[in-house]
Amino acid sequence: MTRPDEDADRWVVHSERPIYENRWVTVGLADISQPSGDRFEHHTVTLPPAAMAVVLDDAGEHVLLAWRHRFVPDVWNWELPAGVVEDGEEPAEAAAREIEEETGYRARSLEHLVTFEPMIGTARSAHHVFLARGAERIGDASEVNEGTFEWVPLAEIPELIAKGRVLSSGSLVGLLHVLALSGPSVRASRGAE
Repeated sequence: MTRPDEDADRWVVHSERPIYENRWVTVGLADISQPSGDRFEHHTVTLPPAAMAVVLDDAGEHVLLAWRHRFVPDVWNWELPAGVVEDGEEPAEAAAREIEEETGYRARSLEHLVTFEPMIGTARSAHHVFLARGAERIGDASEVNEGTFEWVPLAEIPELIAKGRVLSSGSLVGLLHVLALSGPSVRASRGAE
């Protein structure tokens, strides 16, 4: 695949300064130049990196999801266990920790699926998505404000997405990735119902 000259098409950041910051978000103002030569100030948003996991049961037929309310957009939706990657923590460690804290389950295995930027034009916030194959119940969830977790049939996920019941970008990316990996078996079982 032929790519354009990356240096010629690069936006140049002359400087960037924070205009608001706390442990959750930094809003900045960057002095930038576009490849056309236009120069202006552009807002930036930096959020801590996040890690999330698609947790499948031992049979690979159900996924562990939380039904929860998000107050900012005022919506209810199904979400994967997820959270912020703490300082000094690897994304896989964060995903494993969040599974245990939010669900009371421990993943039997954890593999990296994909890392993506959910709002690449404005925000910096790497999202690391993992797949956990199998989970063992180790106790009660220690985080009680993360919604109600349920084992949802993987075959029902396409319909939940189509009906707008999965809205979180990380949950969508993870679930769609796993559905793509599972191929016709999930589609066949859904069509058989």
